[in-house]
Amino acid sequence: MRSLSLYNLVLFFALSTMAQADTPTFGEKLARAAQDRTRHNVRYDGRYLSIAYPGGDVPADQGVCTDVVIRSYRSLGVDLQQLVHEDMIANFSAYPKIWDLSRPDSNIDHRRVPNLNTFFTRQGANVMQNGKAVDFQVGDVLTWILPHNLPHTGIVVAPATDQHPVQIVHNIGLGPQQRTCRPTGHLQGSFVLDPNSQRRHSGSGGYWPRRWPKPMPMRTRGFPCAFGSPVRYIVPDGAGAPL
Repeated sequence: MRSLSLYNLVLFFALSTMAQADTPTFGEKLARAAQDRTRHNVRYDGRYLSIAYPGGDVPADQGVCTDVVIRSYRSLGVDLQQLVHEDMIANFSAYPKIWDLSRPDSNIDHRRVPNLNTFFTRQGANVMQNGKAVDFQVGDVLTWILPHNLPHTGIVVAPATDQHPVQIVHNIGLGPQQRTCRPTGHLQGSFVLDPNSQRRHSGSGGYWPRRWPKPMPMRTRGFPCAFGSPVRYIVPDGAGAPL
């Protein structure tokens, strides 16, 4: 009887470990949500529109690069519109003064890359070290500067392997697409906004730190990604089959 109880205990822990291994991480869920965005027909349109708050969105058939990030997070229950707006109300002076605004605007603030970059950094979510990304993992949100000083963002959906470089989902003008991305310069940020993440910037105090890290300065040069053709790789916990 005692040996049977020991066997049952070992079996229980073995099954529990297997179940945990099969449970997608937050990053994998975010990557899948981003990949799902590639199924939607979205024209690139960044016009200012009045939208609801919280939970507001522009029409589903239009959007820009930030809307890929916003909609992916929102599908997991994280409303960046509300989070950014609330932080800007409390800490407006910490955000970029690019648009000559005198107060936060919940219609547009969260849809601007410099604001997302500042918000993520203030949450201690920047996993870069000494201004460089240590690696790219599934679910990382990247921000960088395109030529002509245009800020841009996307979500890592597959890390680099021997067969292909890192892959991201982003909207650079042709709607949400999954593409290979070869880093060729300096990123603004590599972010992990995950309440369960242990992979944080060394200066953070946790997911919602009481002492905010100093916002990362804007970079005005660098083109960190040479984009390849659209690809259809699944996130790494699958067998490599297309979505």
